Amino acid sequence: MRSIWSGALTFGLITIPVKLYSASEERALSFHLLDKHGNCPISYLKVCRTTRKEVKMRDIVKGYEYRKGDYVILTDEDFQKAAPKKTKTIDVQSFTDEAEVASRFIEKPYFLEPDVGAEKAYVLLREALARAKKVGIASFVLHNKEHLGMIKPEGRALMLIELRFADELREPTDLRIPSAAKHSTKELDLTIAFIKQLEEHFDASQYHDTYAESLKKVISEKARGKPVHIEEEAAPVPTDMRDLMEALRKSLEQEQRRPARAR
Repeated sequence: MRSIWSGALTFGLITIPVKLYSASEERALSFHLLDKHGNCPISYLKVCRTTRKEVKMRDIVKGYEYRKGDYVILTDEDFQKAAPKKTKTIDVQSFTDEAEVASRFIEKPYFLEPDVGAEKAYVLLREALARAKKVGIASFVLHNKEHLGMIKPEGRALMLIELRFADELREPTDLRIPSAAKHSTKELDLTIAFIKQLEEHFDASQYHDTYAESLKKVISEKARGKPVHIEEEAAPVPTDMRDLMEALRKSLEQEQRRPARAR
């Protein structure tokens, strides 16, 4: 793996030089845009809106429009000047229970690797977090933007989980979400029984991208010049709320007849 950032992990007066690595990768298939008349690849050009001429990447700078039509040009040095320390450190500000961090705040995982000579402090923090059953809450700057992060042990590694700030989350105030709806005790009991029937320990390795697998088969068939046969599937029919009880009962019976791995 190639590191995407290097700096220091700090807590109190302890500074641990580290490198940051992405702990996830894009799984989606990559497609190229082509001209349907000749299959020639389509490229996107950076074009000046005034002259309509192409602008080379080396001549492109970042500008902030502080007034209509007026810009302040910012360089990489300007971004660092805004907060010199934050661009070079992951600063742990507090410790808490991982359960205190709601899942809606979780954004992206990274691995932290200690630089040569920083192994002792790295292991010390990892073991202390594991023993105390706590995670560290930190702030850091990446790609010219400040982020919130959660530091936690993951096996032998320390992981940095990028978190969203509270003001980045939306509230469902504009959605038609019911505060309550009439349902019977039996309907609730059947739904709970159905949940318990499908209850099992989460194992991520048991799940995989079946859509991408199917898409690869389509691509393979087309590449070999074979016709692609698609099985038609009926559109899902919404459950009639008047028959909700019967649908719940049949769902539970169906799952009770199936072995756990078949699910």
